[in-house]
Amino acid sequence: MADTTAVELDTDVHDRLAALAAARGLSLPDYLGELAAAQEHEAGPARAARAFERAVERPGFREGFARDFGPGGAGTP
Repeated sequence: MADTTAVELDTDVHDRLAALAAARGLSLPDYLGELAAAQEHEAGPARAARAFERAVERPGFREGFARDFGPGGAGTP
């Protein structure tokens, strides 16, 4: 048996989630598992974008990037 824990939901929320699960032919636990996986997958690119934004703000980053990857830079074929 899988390790489980109980989660309390408003009846309305439970019913809405159960209807979404049923529309996909899934049980509510399976649907919630897929929903969690999709959210985790979506969070990765958002974290990467925030890290890139922080990197771009560092002094000299833009200049170094332009030098290395701009026209004629080391990253140019």
